[in-house]
Amino acid sequence: MIRLIFLLCSHGAVLAVGFALGVYFLPFLTEPQGPGEAVLAEAAAGAQYQVELTRDLAGSDFLHWGEGTVSISPAQIVHTGELSPGPDYKLYLVKEFVEDEAGFLSIKDTAVQLGDVKTFDGFIVDVPADVSIDDYTTVLVWCEAFGEFITAAKYR
Repeated sequence: MIRLIFLLCSHGAVLAVGFALGVYFLPFLTEPQGPGEAVLAEAAAGAQYQVELTRDLAGSDFLHWGEGTVSISPAQIVHTGELSPGPDYKLYLVKEFVEDEAGFLSIKDTAVQLGDVKTFDGFIVDVPADVSIDDYTTVLVWCEAFGEFITAAKYR
């Protein structure tokens, strides 16, 4: 009986670890080809604002982070750098700088979601024509699937 309980527990633990690793590594396996450096540089050339993403925010940790440069223009937001991989990332513009989950959740209803982030080594997201970047101060990456803060940077 003890052997059966041990086997159930050990196999359950292995299954749980395998599932967690699968959730973490699936975005690597399904990530589409990102824009190349030349495309990112060209898209960032006409930016009105540029800001740096850093890993040292309160809501960032070893699984949820971003680094690099974000270039913001009225038509596009361009990220040159890296994001930690994960599922269901969304790019938002928010009216005040926040650096963790609680801060973002308290103002999420005033934020505007621009689109999906599907690549982790640079991305380009179009800004809808009815959104003015000057009405916001901060660009933020959020994981909708798990409600996790990834990174943010204040651009004005």
